[in-house]
Amino acid sequence: MIKATDIISHLESQRNEEQRRVLMSFFKTGPGEYGEGDEFLGLKVPQTREVVRLVWKDTPLGEVPRLLESRWHEVRLCGLLILVEKFQRTTQKRLLHDAEAMRQREDILELYLRYADRANNWDLVDMSAPKILGRWVLLVGRDRALELLDTLADSGSLWRQRMSIVCTWTTSQAGDPLWCLRYAERHLGHPHDLMHKAVGWMLREMGKRVSMDLLRDFLRQHVHQMHRTTLRYAIEKMSDDERHYWMAL
Repeated sequence: MIKATDIISHLESQRNEEQRRVLMSFFKTGPGEYGEGDEFLGLKVPQTREVVRLVWKDTPLGEVPRLLESRWHEVRLCGLLILVEKFQRTTQKRLLHDAEAMRQREDILELYLRYADRANNWDLVDMSAPKILGRWVLLVGRDRALELLDTLADSGSLWRQRMSIVCTWTTSQAGDPLWCLRYAERHLGHPHDLMHKAVGWMLREMGKRVSMDLLRDFLRQHVHQMHRTTLRYAIEKMSDDERHYWMAL
């Protein structure tokens, strides 16, 4: 068994002061910024992923909260990625309908949602929500999934709201556009730039992976409601002429 304290000590031993300053600027940790107060060790994502690769199988689920409660951004990322690995293991084809695997999925989701506010920057959300929450949506009944995602979308928490839209990357990848369209519409009036970008990004992915015609239909209905950042992200893969058309409306 690997304990959270051992993982934290190992990550802390790789602290890089120069990289730490770069990350604290990049992730907007200054007063009044969206990541205000977040603290970094200065690790690059591949370093954290390598730790996860080595420890996730031998780290009990009960140790993960200690990681998610950490002051360090990279430690919280490590905890979230351990949850991702554990969740993905339970979704192997042979385990989809296995009773124990189903129970484990519910336990992992419950823990993820209980500590959702510890995924308090866009990268933490984006590297966990599609692979946990998005995959879960595909495996459970529609009514239950709608209830949960609606709760996240209406929560008033920037990070939970981002989860509700970013998780639709997985549903769009699976060929189902309805989740993206529902939560993109729901968040069109959101005031935060991080949501403008997330909504546009998910619309673009839905168009690319499911139907550009569905994307165009959505734009025709909502182009005058949507923030320009959202529009720019949504049309990024279109031709120059079509992008100019939409931006001129």
